[in-house]
Amino acid sequence: MRILVPCEEIKKIKAVRLSYDKSHYLSSVLRCRKGDSLEVFDGHGKAYKAEISAISKENVFIDIIEELTSDTESTVNLILCQGILKGEKMDLVIQKTVELGVNDIAPVITERCLVRETRKTNRWRKIAEEAAKQCGRTVIPVIHEPIEFSQFLKGQGSGVKGHKLTGFIFWEEGGVPLNEAFFKVYSSFCRQSPNLPIHLFIGPEGGFAQEEVKTAEEYGLIRTTLGRRILRAETAAISSVALVQFLFENRFCYNI
Repeated sequence: MRILVPCEEIKKIKAVRLSYDKSHYLSSVLRCRKGDSLEVFDGHGKAYKAEISAISKENVFIDIIEELTSDTESTVNLILCQGILKGEKMDLVIQKTVELGVNDIAPVITERCLVRETRKTNRWRKIAEEAAKQCGRTVIPVIHEPIEFSQFLKGQGSGVKGHKLTGFIFWEEGGVPLNEAFFKVYSSFCRQSPNLPIHLFIGPEGGFAQEEVKTAEEYGLIRTTLGRRILRAETAAISSVALVQFLFENRFCYNI
């Protein structure tokens, strides 16, 4: 079993008192006992072997025994910029793309978004935490507050204000083939820092407007497509992350 414990709590003391929610989960749901082993991760890249040293219905204490080696994180810094989707579609995208290795998810408000205001950011962050825990990640991706598409391109959401972005904008109305777009992005990646953020822009249910695609290209993004068929927005998001992740990791593995 794996649980998240904030890194500042791990640094302070060997014995860690878990929050009420996590204590209740371990004692009442999983019915753990004193002496049971578990894995702790801090959400920032580190994992530890731990053991329950004391347990009751409301309080659980664990001892951090040793740091573990983990290599579950991606070799590329992927940022998914997702046009906000209705209902559970956005939940699904966050869950699955976290499992696939994204580092950040920026919900963007585009011209054709059916949802323009939301109070679901905290819910999305909880989904990201649960997905990271389930798939063995040691880093919990950052889920940003929703931001206007134009503001993100200008740098307010990307952390690279005044600079062009590197990455892809997927458009159902056409673009260069993904393998060709990838080599262009990969060339930029190799010339710059290995921590260079690679952005993947996916539209909402109605896709991107033509003017949005044009503006994105002016900011350095490459217009590409996922093939001949028009995919649902949630399918496009999951597929694009999986494909780009594979292409980058394949290059790293075989050094080609």
